[in-house]
Amino acid sequence: MKTITCKKDGTNLDCVVFGKGAKTLVLIPGLSFQRVKGAALPLAYMYRAFTKDYTVYVMDKKDTVPDGYTIRDMAEDTAFMMEYLRLSAADVVGVSQGGMIAQYLAIRHPGLVHKLVLCVTASRISETMEKAINRWIWLAREGDYARLVADMFEKMYSEAYRKKNRRLIPLLSRIGRPKDYSRFIALAEACLTCNAYPELHQISCPAFVIGGKEDQVAAGSASEEIAGKLSCEIYMYEALGHAAYEEAKDFNQRILRFLQEPCFRP
Repeated sequence: MKTITCKKDGTNLDCVVFGKGAKTLVLIPGLSFQRVKGAALPLAYMYRAFTKDYTVYVMDKKDTVPDGYTIRDMAEDTAFMMEYLRLSAADVVGVSQGGMIAQYLAIRHPGLVHKLVLCVTASRISETMEKAINRWIWLAREGDYARLVADMFEKMYSEAYRKKNRRLIPLLSRIGRPKDYSRFIALAEACLTCNAYPELHQISCPAFVIGGKEDQVAAGSASEEIAGKLSCEIYMYEALGHAAYEEAKDFNQRILRFLQEPCFRP
């Protein structure tokens, strides 16, 4: 396990690398306060199912986020990092905001993407997403970390999970409190710039969409919309929401099965 850092536009781009497989998996995570270089061990554990077949590269966004940073910009940064690492024709998994980035990566840099997996994500902004993201931005600007954590908990997890684990909210609200909210706010604002839907027809690689019907962040219908546009395989968890990637025990296995299927590109 190692962290690789490269410079772009006067700031750092970090990537955590683990696994010893011969194939390449690029994983693009979603919106978070935590940076990947500080979460190497949890990430390696969470995605351990891939480490036999793959060397896994978890890509972060810029350390210092410029004004007006967009999802398209993030995709270009991911492409830059992949080229810096001399990666091409990788299997790419994007989760939430990472799924937005992965769509633009496949559209603008098709040679970098062999197979594409889009998890609990959207290709354009819905009323559901706009409401959720704008509330998180407002709470972050207020510096109200406790309410922000509680709101994320309510919107991301299933009803059954919330009932079982609600007692954890006070603990979660004391862990990982940032000194500065500006990076989180800028990354959250970038979510609202996503509009890949009109360009989805340009994605030529095999794709798999996986989401939750009860998603209160990206909206379950957004996953269905992407799959319809791409005419690709989709799996939706009926009783799960945005955190299906944490709650569903078979989430990574479903992705791995898709990635292991023979691929016949046109």
